Amino acid sequence: MKVTIIGSGYVGLVTGACLSDLGFKVVCLDKDEEKIRRLQAGDVPIYEPGLKELLTRNCAEGRILFTSDVCEAIEHGDVLFIAVGTPPSEDGSADLGHVVDVASMIGRHLNDFKLVVNKSTVPVGTADLVRAAIAHELSQRDLPYELFDVVSNPEFLKEGAAIDDFMRPDRIVIGVDEGVNKAKSNRMMGDLYASFNRHHSRTVWMDVRSAELTKYAANAMLATRISFMNEIANLADELGADVEYIRRGIGADSRIGHSFLYAGCGYGGSCFPKDTRALMSTARAHGKVMRLVSAAEQVNGDQKLLLVNRLVQRIGSDLTGKKLAIWGLSFKPNTDDMREATSRVVIRDLLTRGAHVSAYDPVAGAEAILALRTDCQDQPELLDRFEVVSEDMQALKGADALMVLTEWKVFHNPDFQLMKKMMRCPFILDGRNLYNPETLSELGIAYQGVGRRNDLVQLLTFNDSHDSFPVTPASITQELDLSVDA
Repeated sequence: MKVTIIGSGYVGLVTGACLSDLGFKVVCLDKDEEKIRRLQAGDVPIYEPGLKELLTRNCAEGRILFTSDVCEAIEHGDVLFIAVGTPPSEDGSADLGHVVDVASMIGRHLNDFKLVVNKSTVPVGTADLVRAAIAHELSQRDLPYELFDVVSNPEFLKEGAAIDDFMRPDRIVIGVDEGVNKAKSNRMMGDLYASFNRHHSRTVWMDVRSAELTKYAANAMLATRISFMNEIANLADELGADVEYIRRGIGADSRIGHSFLYAGCGYGGSCFPKDTRALMSTARAHGKVMRLVSAAEQVNGDQKLLLVNRLVQRIGSDLTGKKLAIWGLSFKPNTDDMREATSRVVIRDLLTRGAHVSAYDPVAGAEAILALRTDCQDQPELLDRFEVVSEDMQALKGADALMVLTEWKVFHNPDFQLMKKMMRCPFILDGRNLYNPETLSELGIAYQGVGRRNDLVQLLTFNDSHDSFPVTPASITQELDLSVDA
């Protein structure tokens, strides 16, 4: 069985690379000829750990190739994966233009039976649109409707761990509808994923509409868990509680579990924001309101500015002349993806308030510059006060505060003494709760996490010269007779 992947973006490349590594002959099709030239030359246009190595090996062994030739690609595959983008429209709904265009293209070039697999994240009813588009083109060519089938096989890939997610899936969702080709479609999809079901079945079979909704439901639930924990963390700040203890306490309940209970400065990326909005849009189109999902989205929007608001509480809203350091630009570690990244909201706000921003990220620096150019199109002069530097400590030179926005491992255990020397004012706003408040207190570094007993630093004030704190965090701890272990 041969496979064609239509769309060589994040999902398409990971799917193609992994299937080729399982021994399938794979062709990746994309209309972007420059991208195809780069891929053919061994240049992978996205950062994903292990992807370049996987593609290089399978290209060398002849199991995967890249083309912009539609006829070649459609002719090659027995299974045709649709893995093109579904960007959000202005109302939040998923733009299915690329998906429908691909379906029409398939219909124009299809000559024998093909199994069409929707891999893109799409709203309920998309498979019907794909069927209709292909059937229309076949009717124009006097070819039978039975020459194809459409199934749903949503992806569940976490950026930064996508290869492992694909090769060691916890479940494979496949939606197949009743019809003359159902048995054949079931067999083909079963053969495609047979390697993952040898020891125990990971495949969850269902109808197409249920499969389409499953992807949105999963992402909406995870987004809701994150926003819920962020609300708990914000309340913990007011009450003098520590969300890290709370996380462990509720995570020990087997009904809840430990995953996605980390408080922080908001979620981003290409999935959670887009998919929650698309789900709400789908509900509205059917006269329903997703109240819980809507609340999760609103909480997340507010959370992205949490660190800025806390900084403003300390030193005022006018940040003219202040230098702020940022560690972490991508929406999560192990990716250069800047889509919906918290850093974009934070940096734009800081620049608007007059600050100079110096930022460091292990891989996303170039992508961040492009993203900020887009965000500041209306005020391009703001970027005169923004720089991306090549080393983490370089960003701290003369900084009045550091904001940690992405939990890259390289940030987990920094040289705090050196940080203190580099910064004009040793103050860390930790948006990912990487550091121990008590440790930093003992070092004389002011610290504020998310839900980390921030009552210890709320008494801090800044003097006019900004050279030092009148009250050190350590002295506050002694005065209040409080500790993290109390």
